[in-house]
Amino acid sequence: MNSLFNKYDITLNPEQISLFEKFLELFVAKNSVMNLSAIRDNEGIIVKHFIDSLMLTKFTSLSWKIADIWSGGWFPGIPLKIFFPEIELTMIDSVAKKVRASEEFANELSLEKTSWLAGRAEEIWHDRNQREKYDTVVSRAMAYFPALLEFSLPLVKVWWYFIAYKLDNPLELNEWKKALKELGWIIEKIEKYEIEGQSRILVFVKKVSNTPKIYPRRIWEPLKNPII
Repeated sequence: MNSLFNKYDITLNPEQISLFEKFLELFVAKNSVMNLSAIRDNEGIIVKHFIDSLMLTKFTSLSWKIADIWSGGWFPGIPLKIFFPEIELTMIDSVAKKVRASEEFANELSLEKTSWLAGRAEEIWHDRNQREKYDTVVSRAMAYFPALLEFSLPLVKVWWYFIAYKLDNPLELNEWKKALKELGWIIEKIEKYEIEGQSRILVFVKKVSNTPKIYPRRIWEPLKNPII
């Protein structure tokens, strides 16, 4: 396993390597009964899930309160928690069984300061205990980017960040402008990387004003009628 991390210039200490080895074992066992991922071979899981999640560590450090949304509850959240054990991580997904699986993984790995929320973003984000309470929100979700922005922004504190893992799709990215202006964000930077020859990007979006209270809109509205 360590040779694969080294291939992508990701350096882990022995304790982190041990945690990733255990996480791989747990994930493979759970995947065999729950179909968590279409990727079944160990190397594929390590590269396309573990390493892809950790590519963020090459461009920034994480601290304080972090939320991982819409990513099944375990990627990139659990790999990032292993790499940055001091963060306070909340993993959020609308599918309860995925949230339960992420809770099992974190408990088995003894990851402290980790919590979970099961529910739809359109409902959770209007909870004053969650709204604008996080320093950074991350997501590997495949949702259309303007919709993803609307789902993510209510959680983030002003002057902090939403970081999206995306395929390098210029057509989709060109449709950000209206959503960014409406929702109070600016693109601070875009970092490019490759995983097994596939071009991917990390989009660093900085929140520069409070989110209007109408966002996110009612269930399905952001996906049916995105801000573009």
